[in-house]
Amino acid sequence: MNKKEFAAALATATGLSQVKANEVVSAIFDADSGKGIIAGELDAGNKVTIPGFGTFSSKARAARTGTNPATGAKIQIAAKNYVTFKPGKTLRDRVAS
Repeated sequence: MNKKEFAAALATATGLSQVKANEVVSAIFDADSGKGIIAGELDAGNKVTIPGFGTFSSKARAARTGTNPATGAKIQIAAKNYVTFKPGKTLRDRVAS
């Protein structure tokens, strides 16, 4: 399911217009524009917990030394932040069945 299909499903489920549903989806999920609620909270170092669905959070990975598999040379891998998602129990149970 892509963003357009997600917005169409939201419009059908809630009775919103297609345009309004697309605005809602964009307000929650957009990462490019800087307006997305989830991305904004993660940028600020906060968690986003949706009961029954899951938790989005960000973690920091320290700098480390790696090996280039083609040459065997040691390389420095920079520190970075990354996004994690931990599904909630309800979602895990639903997918597992």
